[in-house]
This record gives sequence, structure tokens and C-alpha cells, in this order.
Amino acid sequence: MLRSGDATATGGGIAVSGIYNSTVHLAPGVLRPPAEVEARAGLDDLPHGPGLFVGRGDELERLDAALAAPGAALVQAVHGLGGIGKSTLAAHWAATRPHGHAPVRWITADSSAAVRQGLADLATALQPVLARALPVEALAEWGLQWLASHAGWLIVLDNVTDPADIAGLPARARGGRFLITSRLATAWSDAVTLVRLDVLHPDESLALLTRIATATNPGRSLEGAADLCEELGHLPLAVEQAAAYLAQNPLTTPRTYLELLSRYPTAMYRQGAATTPAERTIARIWNITLDRITHLQPQASDLLRTLAWYAPDHIPATLAVRPDDPPAMHTALGLLTAYNLITPDPATQTLAVHRLVQALARTPDPHRTPTLITQARDQATTSLHTVLPTTWTSPVTWPTWRTLLPHIDALTDHTTQDSDTATTADILNRTAGFLADQGQPTRAITHFQRSLSCWTRVLGEDHLSTLSSRNNLAYAYESVGDLARAIPLYEQTLTDAERVL
Repeated sequence: MLRSGDATATGGGIAVSGIYNSTVHLAPGVLRPPAEVEARAGLDDLPHGPGLFVGRGDELERLDAALAAPGAALVQAVHGLGGIGKSTLAAHWAATRPHGHAPVRWITADSSAAVRQGLADLATALQPVLARALPVEALAEWGLQWLASHAGWLIVLDNVTDPADIAGLPARARGGRFLITSRLATAWSDAVTLVRLDVLHPDESLALLTRIATATNPGRSLEGAADLCEELGHLPLAVEQAAAYLAQNPLTTPRTYLELLSRYPTAMYRQGAATTPAERTIARIWNITLDRITHLQPQASDLLRTLAWYAPDHIPATLAVRPDDPPAMHTALGLLTAYNLITPDPATQTLAVHRLVQALARTPDPHRTPTLITQARDQATTSLHTVLPTTWTSPVTWPTWRTLLPHIDALTDHTTQDSDTATTADILNRTAGFLADQGQPTRAITHFQRSLSCWTRVLGEDHLSTLSSRNNLAYAYESVGDLARAIPLYEQTLTDAERVL
């Protein structure tokens, strides 16, 4: 910022020294102090128009209420996952709600240099001649002095990645309001009014996709659009990205897009329409966040890749804490929470991860090598095996089994049989036993079949685990009355057991 003595008044005008090698002289009265400059009309510079916007009524009302409440905080922060629509909400609120503030200025705040540039742009917008007299640092200080000496303005600080980059602004400029957007959830003081942004309601995400995808072809069929929105987890940016792709490719249906997403996730997470900026795709936005997290604590990235193999909701915290280094894992959980990549529920001691975050974390790219993804899958398998009850016949264990079932199913859905290990096979065998005991023989048979296939491949035909697994599968067939399959398996198991034992 501008140092004392950098800009001084002289008898012939304003001399700016101590910054340039030479002194720049301006005519008297040309350069006015910040307190004497009033904002003219037309200085607003919101980057997003209010047109493409759905839902968010509760969040808009919370911003309104924070502004209207007596003694309300000077600063409001909208936080949430990357792509959740924080910037869109802030721009829509600033452009359409009767907040009464002017001018409204938008400052990209992802670095201290960007904040300085935004304040410098404010200074030159208010007094263009300053651009010929002052460098960026001095311009930024002039802009901050203007904020400090005026009231009624609104400054949107978009995408704050480090609160230290903006720490001095609210302390010095108290006459207006700062609206912050950030992926950070836990880095703000009590003086900040927080608005957490979540995914869209299913009806809202469907309306958003439909509006974009049919903009140039109102009559086109969007059969399967609701399923696509569900797969995208109702994340606004992901829905926009998919809708733009559909709009540009009239022969691509939502069902086709789902298939492409399943078969080519890396390409589709990076791919929008021709007009979609590369930095506005899901892959680009989250990779930036993951890069920062990896830099701050590599264990946090490892943990996120591990959590990617489970179901997205109600992940027991015990699956996240590794016994070899609990402090590091708790720190990693805190960092992922701060960046809204996971959502902890203290009441149930569980975690939630958005399904697209999980999908991206399981997808190889330069940020996630196949080796790292394999290690994460193996760690997820080991953690699940560790917390699995040793028995399934005791009612005391049933709540734990029911909690873990969705995550066992997710792990098997996300992996292929050729990647199964002996640990995977034991999880499946014990899970099948629980399902059979709970009167779900069909599901049990599926797990017994995969368990037997894995143990046969990994341990061989004659291993005791293989023999036991084959006997379990035979019993499951018998329980559903399929003796044609059960009897040959029983006979083979008996023959092999007599030979081996």
C-alpha cells in the first residue's frame, strides 16, 4: 500500500515521488484527495448478469436480513464447494436486491496482488488521471482511503483463498459493506455473517439444465435429464457445464451424456461447450483447490482420495481416522472441512462428500496418478475391513452393519473384480453372511460369488478360505431353493476338503 510521503502536495500541484525514479507533476487541482472525490453514476462493474439464476431464495433472504438488522456485521461471507454458485449468488444479490448501496464494485480476491489490483481499478475509475501518476501499490492505497472516507458502497471480494489477503480492508473501511465469496468455511471471525451455500434442489437443477439445453432448440427432448442432474449431485456448475454441452450437441441426449460420463470421466469433467472457459470447468476449479490442499498438507489429499471410494453420505468418521497417525488425520479432516470438500456431522460422527468430488478424486489425471488412486482404494478397503464387525449373528452388531452396507456396496461398485484383494474377499464374504442372516439371500449370493471368484484367483482352489467361500455360496443357493446350483458346489467342496484336509 502507499507509504507515508509517497504522494505529497506542492505549490504547483501534486508531486508523486519515492516510487518512480523521476517526479511526475500534475496541474493544480487535477489530483484530488480521496475524501473529496464523489462516486459518479455508472461505476458498478458486476461481471455476472442476473439472467441465468434459479432458486436460492433462502440464501438471498439471509443476505437481505444481515444487511437490514440493526448493528449488523460489516462483512458477509458466502462459502461453499467450488462450483456451488457462490459468485453467481453474490452477483445476483448485488444486481437485483434493494440493498441501496453504490457504487458496487467486484474485486477478484484470490491473491493479495489481485486485491491490490482491484483497489487500484477502483481508484482509476473514480479519478482516471491517477493512472498517469501512481503505480499499482499507491493506487490501491488511494482506493482504500476512498473507501475509508466514504459510506454506502458495496465491495464484492470474490473467491478469497486466504483471509490474510483482505484482513486490512474491513478494519480501515467501515462505511460500506464487504460481501465475500470463498470456499473456506472456518476461517472467519465472529464479526462475519456466514451464509453456507449447498447444492440446488432437484427441481431447481432440472430447471437450470432445461433452460440452458433448450435455449436454441425449445422443442428438443431431454428424457433422462432428471437422472443426469441426480448423477451430477445438483451442483450448479456441473449442471451448467453439462447443459452447455447438450445445447451445443443436439444429437447428444442426457442419457448419452450419462454414458459418456461413466466411460470417459476425465474428458467429460474437463469438457464444456465451445464457449465454456477452460477455467470454469469442474476439473479445473477443483484441481486448483486440490493443488492448494496438497501444498498445505499432502495427507488431506490422500484422505480425500480414500473417502472417494465410499458412498457420498453418512461416512463413519472411523473410516477416516488412521490408527498410525490420528493427529495428522484429524488435521486433514479440518482442512478438507475448511475448503467445503467434506461436510462433517458432529451429531452422528459421520462425513459427507459430494459425489462429483468423489468421482474426480477416483479419476486419474496429472494431479492424481494411477498409483495414488490405487493406494487410496487399498486404504479404503483396509479401513473398511478394520471397522467391520467380526460377527453378524449378534443383534448388537446390526446397527454397525447397516451403517457400513452402503459403503461396502459403493466400494464394490467402484472397483472391478480383477482389482479385488484377499481383504476385499473377506469383506464380501462376511457381508454376504450378514445379508443372508437378514433374509436377503439374493444380495448375499452376489457377494458370495464375487468373494469366491477373488479367493480362487488370489489364494487358489485348495485354500481353506476358498473352500469355505464355496460352501457359503452353496448354502445361499440352497436357501433360495436353487438345488441345481447348490448340490454340485457342496459335492465339489466336500471332495476338495477331504483331499486337502
